[in-house]
Amino acid sequence: MKISLITVVYNGETFLQECFNSVMAQTYPDVEYLVIDGGSTDRTLNIIQENQSHIDYFVSEKDKGLYDAINKGIQRATGEVIGILNADDLFVHPDVLASVARTFIDQPKIDGLYGDLNYIHPKTHKIIRTWKSGQNTFQDLKKGWMPAHPTLYLKRSLFEKNGDYALDLGTAADYELILRYFYTHKIEAVYLPVLMVNMRMGGVSNQSVMSRVSAFVNDYKALKRNKMPLPFWVLLQKKVSKLSQF
Repeated sequence: MKISLITVVYNGETFLQECFNSVMAQTYPDVEYLVIDGGSTDRTLNIIQENQSHIDYFVSEKDKGLYDAINKGIQRATGEVIGILNADDLFVHPDVLASVARTFIDQPKIDGLYGDLNYIHPKTHKIIRTWKSGQNTFQDLKKGWMPAHPTLYLKRSLFEKNGDYALDLGTAADYELILRYFYTHKIEAVYLPVLMVNMRMGGVSNQSVMSRVSAFVNDYKALKRNKMPLPFWVLLQKKVSKLSQF
């Protein structure tokens, strides 16, 4: 089973090599690695060139943001399963993709899987939050639950059937895709009880008060778009559920 792994980057010279190292350390052999660059002006392109022997597809061009770049990667992917590793994140251990492949092979009827992640300090790697997703159903989305997006692996056929990431919802595009797949289309996904990703704190949606307000508004729009009942109540539960991760 081929896994297509997508890394999107823009001026990511600080952490990109560490991300690459964690990909190159993976023990699973059948991986197609796609790197989508948004037209970086720092040393990002040099770092990519230095690692080009481990990259199966690469493009550097201006885009409409993170999720537009991810969509480009999805459209180029040829693997049966697609996953995403952000340029400033890294796999926790070398057997992450082997565990992903084994789960899909052992359970051929599933559409996707997700696991656990740590939120870490950008420089010290100190663990700040731990997100344990647990096995849940589409009904749990009504209670504010969602799987950790950086640990989500989905069959490529789902994107062909149910669409890519929406480009009109800002940082809520991943939440909207999860709602669309898990709640609206009720895909069959399983929880892989494995710590998969170390994710650096300081994402785009957490940079300022205005960006947090924008993220909340877009989350609300994502819920309304997928006809989720009581969307404001769902969002409150979503925020409160994060408290248990500290």
